[in-house]
Amino acid sequence: ESRAANASDKEINIQWYIPSMVKSSNDAETKVLLLYAYNTKPVKITNFKIFSSMSVFSGHLWIPLARIISLRKKLSNLKEQVEILMQSSKSLSSALEPTGFNEQSETLKIGPSIKPKMSVAKVHLDEKTEEMAKMCLSEVKELLCVVPALSSPLTEIPFDVTLQSIASLEDMFDPANGCIITEENLFSWIISLL
Repeated sequence: ESRAANASDKEINIQWYIPSMVKSSNDAETKVLLLYAYNTKPVKITNFKIFSSMSVFSGHLWIPLARIISLRKKLSNLKEQVEILMQSSKSLSSALEPTGFNEQSETLKIGPSIKPKMSVAKVHLDEKTEEMAKMCLSEVKELLCVVPALSSPLTEIPFDVTLQSIASLEDMFDPANGCIITEENLFSWIISLL
């Protein structure tokens, strides 16, 4: 029971393994191991020795560390750009609100403080940010795609861009940590690459 694994919905779990920094002289670059496991249906595993399921998958990929670090920086910049777009759209919408609504919203704020959740609202991208997103996602696709012939650059974004989806991708490519991704469209896109 202490080794039970539960997933109430579809999710992909990402972990990184960074081997010893000692490398042989014939290795051109340092690579790290991406370990992934995902389920396509809810699952509860209570005994992993006898567990068998057609909805649980796992695998690994060796990826150059330098490319991961570079991609994470680009995803961080993309996340900042998405946050800026969200802030500008919020300021525009609040400028259009009648003043009576603002007074009401102030009284609603009284109560226990709750940590704000990451926004899952779709963000409307400007042309510059959309191109930045396509470049980042094309690089994600290139790194994760098992079949190199299928890793052509993206012409459109394969899922709704939200602050949460971009933050999840940024977390995914943080070799110091792992992450769990549950967002439906992002989940589907990632497993289609693996």
